[in-house]
Amino acid sequence: MRDYACGSIHPGGVPLPFLLLAVLCSASVALLLRWSGGRGLDGHVVTTANYAAAVTISLLLLFTGGLPTTPGTASLRSFSDEIGGVLRGGTFGAEGGSVWALVSGIPAGVFYYLGIVMLQASIRECGTALSAGFSKMGVLVPMALSLLLWGEIPGVVQWAGIILALLSILAGSVGFPRGGDRGTVFRPVLLMLFLSVGMAEFSNKAYQGFAAPGFRSLFLLAVFGTALALSGIRTARSAARISRGALLAGLAVGIPNYFASFFLIAALSGLSAAIVFPAYGALTICLVALSGRLLFGERLTPRERISVALAVCATILVNLGGRAT
Repeated sequence: MRDYACGSIHPGGVPLPFLLLAVLCSASVALLLRWSGGRGLDGHVVTTANYAAAVTISLLLLFTGGLPTTPGTASLRSFSDEIGGVLRGGTFGAEGGSVWALVSGIPAGVFYYLGIVMLQASIRECGTALSAGFSKMGVLVPMALSLLLWGEIPGVVQWAGIILALLSILAGSVGFPRGGDRGTVFRPVLLMLFLSVGMAEFSNKAYQGFAAPGFRSLFLLAVFGTALALSGIRTARSAARISRGALLAGLAVGIPNYFASFFLIAALSGLSAAIVFPAYGALTICLVALSGRLLFGERLTPRERISVALAVCATILVNLGGRAT
């Protein structure tokens, strides 16, 4: 079986191009959202079309790769029988694993949806560079929850990254208003972006920690399907104007949104995680910051430059420390 979404493919050749493609896709999501916002396209429609594209890709790859077993009544019984052992440190088998992919994919989809909504809002308010930095630092959330739930204590390098990340959050979310006014301004959208993306990362970790092999594609279908349902409801309630431009922009976002994970998994098949994750986070932040300056003329304040630089360093240290301990 070739389960593209669970990483069982082996792309062959040098894996570095897959890492670079993952970075390009990840940066493209932020830049395309920035572009669509600047064009005045309805964000609700763009978000919904994005998830419609991701669901379509998920279905195509699911039908291409297949599943070890299809969820059904027997799967529900197995899930119920196995869950006690899983909570004591085990993993689901093939039957129960299919149900776990669906059950865990639903809350993950909620956080995926909140993440992209917060990313859109953050880009409008704070620009692409700070938004990319805060979203990539979301890895701190599953780290903190893993410490509480599984006793995974950060190493020295990780603690250094955590401290830098906290400084970056302080520098980015609390700053002086533009235009020379006195006082400070708090930007909660950056913290909401950080938390929502972080919870999405934790949802992935929770799924992978108990999952049976071969169900990643089903999990992703549940994730994007849930996000599509939430986005569709919000779009319908908002009475948004559905324009051709917004639909096309959303489809354009959905393709790199899905394949950022696809290419990242391909890169991990041939490169050490200690190389992939720090490079993926830091290169994405740098590429978005540079592209935002060149394409949209975004200029960062000195405080924001410090925040982005700290975010790059924090991402590297947290991920390097996580792979070394």
